[in-house]
Amino acid sequence: MSGVERFSSGGPWEDRYGYSRVVRAGDLLLTAGCTATMDGAVTGIGDPRAQALTAFGIALDALAGAGAGLADVIRTRMYITDAAHADAVAGAHGSVFGDVRPVTTLVVVAGLLDPEHLVEVEVEAYVGGRPRTVPA
Repeated sequence: MSGVERFSSGGPWEDRYGYSRVVRAGDLLLTAGCTATMDGAVTGIGDPRAQALTAFGIALDALAGAGAGLADVIRTRMYITDAAHADAVAGAHGSVFGDVRPVTTLVVVAGLLDPEHLVEVEVEAYVGGRPRTVPA
C-alpha cells in the first residue's frame, strides 16, 4: 500500500479533469482548489468575503471527510482576482482560522476559470500520526 488515499466530493469536474478533492499522503492532507460553487452555481457573486467563507467551508468539510479538523490546518493559500479584495478575503480567513493561525499565502491572479469567482483557496492539514477515523 502506498499510504496515499484520494477522496472525492462527487463534483462533476473531478472526473472530467482527473483530480481529487482531497489527497491524504500519510499524515498530510491537501485539498484541491475550492471556490464558492455550490450545486453547480457560483454563490456570493460580487462579494469576496462571502465567496471566501464558502470556499473555506467546502475545503474544511472535505478535510473532515478525510479525517482532519480545523485545528489540524497548517497551511492555506488564497488566490484573488483583484487586490482590492485582499482585506475582505484575509478578514474571512481570520474569522475562520484566527485561533489556528496556519501559515498562509495571498496572491493576486489574472483570473479564475469562472469570471464570477473572486477567490479560490487551498487548505492543508497535518494529523500527526492519528489513524484514519472515517470509513474506508
